[in-house]
Amino acid sequence: MRYQVIVLLPGSEEITLRAADALTAEAARKWLDQEFERLKCVPTRPTGKVLLADKLLAIAEAATAQGFADAAWASDYARAAAGALNRPLIRVDVAASTIGS
Repeated sequence: MRYQVIVLLPGSEEITLRAADALTAEAARKWLDQEFERLKCVPTRPTGKVLLADKLLAIAEAATAQGFADAAWASDYARAAAGALNRPLIRVDVAASTIGS
């Protein structure tokens, strides 16, 4: 299956990523966990629980357009998003804090 991940960054910048395949659900969670830690993202929920959607949003926000300029990293993000959510179209809207399709 082909996947498309659209990342909307603050300031109306839109980045469209495509992936021919997705990571497995387990590999996607592991990648998201590693990037969440590496980018020093913080949980947004008062309980400290971090959902996969929260990780996708926080990682996109922390990476900024500069992070997405790295084609290999951007490809990994798209594959992880596809593996985590198992949807062909994913919209990550950082400003609105929403994940949609």
